[in-house]
Amino acid sequence: MWGTFVNVLAIIAGSLLGSMVGRRLEQRLVTTVTQATGLGILLAGMAMATQSKNIVLVIVSLVGGGICGELLNIEGHLAGLGRRLEALLTRGGGSRITRAFVSASLLYCVGAMAIMGSLDAGLRGNYSTLYAKALLDGILAVTMASTVGWGVALSALPVLFYQGSITLLAAWLQNYLTPAVVTEITATGGLLIIAISLGVLKIKEINVGNLLPAIFLAALLALKWQ
Repeated sequence: MWGTFVNVLAIIAGSLLGSMVGRRLEQRLVTTVTQATGLGILLAGMAMATQSKNIVLVIVSLVGGGICGELLNIEGHLAGLGRRLEALLTRGGGSRITRAFVSASLLYCVGAMAIMGSLDAGLRGNYSTLYAKALLDGILAVTMASTVGWGVALSALPVLFYQGSITLLAAWLQNYLTPAVVTEITATGGLLIIAISLGVLKIKEINVGNLLPAIFLAALLALKWQ
C-alpha cells in the first residue's frame, strides 16, 4: 500500500502547489519533468519485461490479450464509463469543486498505469511504477489545480480506494501463484508499462487498455506451461 500512499500525497501536494503558484510555473519546466518521468517509466518497464523466462509465452499472451481486448473494446468502454460518470456527477452543471474532483479522479483512476502499478505492488512488493505514477499525477495536479482549483486534491480519496483495493487483491492472489507465474505476469506487464511510457513521451499512443487481458492470459498460460 505504500506506493498508493505516496501517490495520494503527491496528488494533494500538487493540488496545493497548483492552487498557490501553478500559473507561475513555466510550461517548459512541466514538460521537461514529464519527459524525465516518462523515461523513468520506460526504464521500469524494461527492467520488468526482461525478467521473462519464456518469451514465446509473453508474445502469445500479448497477441491473445490484444485480440480479446479489441473484441471487448475495453479502452472504449473505459472512456465511455468516464464520460457517463462525469455527466452523472456533474449533472446540472455542478460546482467548480465537483467538476475538478470528478475530472481528476477519472484521469488518475481510469488508466492502465494505475492497474499495472497496483498489481506489481501487490504481487512483487515493487512500487517503482506507482512512484512514477505519483510523480506524473503530482505534475498533473499542479497544472489542473492552477485552472480548476483545489477540488483536484479530493481525487486522492478514490485513488486510495481504487489502487489500494487492487494492491490488496493482488497480494492475496500472490499466495496462490508460483514465482514462475509471477515472473511471466511481471514481464508481460513490463511491456505494457513500456507502451505507457511511449504515450507519456509522445512517441506513440497505444491502446494499452485493450492489452490488459494479456496479464490474465499470461497467468493462465504460465500455470498451464508448468
